[in-house]
Amino acid sequence: MNANTNKIALVTGATRGIGTETVRQLAQAGVHTLLAGRKRDTAVEVALKLQAEGLPVEAIELDVTDEASIAAAVEQVRTRHGHLDILVNNAGILLDDISKAPSQQSLEAWRRTFDTNVFALVAVTQAFLPLLRESAAARIVNVSSLLGSVTLHSQPGSPIYDFKVPAYNVSKSAVNAWTAQLAYELRDTAHKVNTVHPGYVKTDMNGGEGEVEVSVGAQSSVQMALLDADGPNGSFTYLGEVLPW
Repeated sequence: MNANTNKIALVTGATRGIGTETVRQLAQAGVHTLLAGRKRDTAVEVALKLQAEGLPVEAIELDVTDEASIAAAVEQVRTRHGHLDILVNNAGILLDDISKAPSQQSLEAWRRTFDTNVFALVAVTQAFLPLLRESAAARIVNVSSLLGSVTLHSQPGSPIYDFKVPAYNVSKSAVNAWTAQLAYELRDTAHKVNTVHPGYVKTDMNGGEGEVEVSVGAQSSVQMALLDADGPNGSFTYLGEVLPW
């Protein structure tokens, strides 16, 4: 019997791109996967397509920036499943104006970026943590970016040195830092939390200008979601390769 068939996963921001593909790959591995989206109709539409492929996928409405929506989603998972084994915090936005210098980005862009990429991620994790603790060995995956690496941003000649979209970049640095804090809290348990770089993926967020396909972009999240007991806790990786903070 597939050890994953009894697992329940939830992926945020899952109605398109890397999120949808993460749901697909987890479901293909046998995990019953909740496809979360801000609009229930859209989530249902995408989930039905995956169900048509014979995959164990369920739609769930979840606006990660809305406290009431988070609470409702937690209650739905508690009622239907009683626990959660995997949480993939995939939802994220990029609002920086790439034509402007770092100091010229609007404070509104900073606030909205942090609301979704940082505060919402923390809020969702806090809300689902009691259900994750009901799992024998929960896995939390925070989707970050190589652009969150302070080391590489400070290193002339690095792959990201000239790519300064500060609100987005710093939000991902914060995600990495939060991951380290939560990993410390979970260090003496069977639960693990890790952060991943999906790669420079061809998605709507970058107008399809990425270097790798969406199928590859989901793999890092899926690897960390299905980690065994010997896997890392508190790491920042891309396809298993450790990245600099």
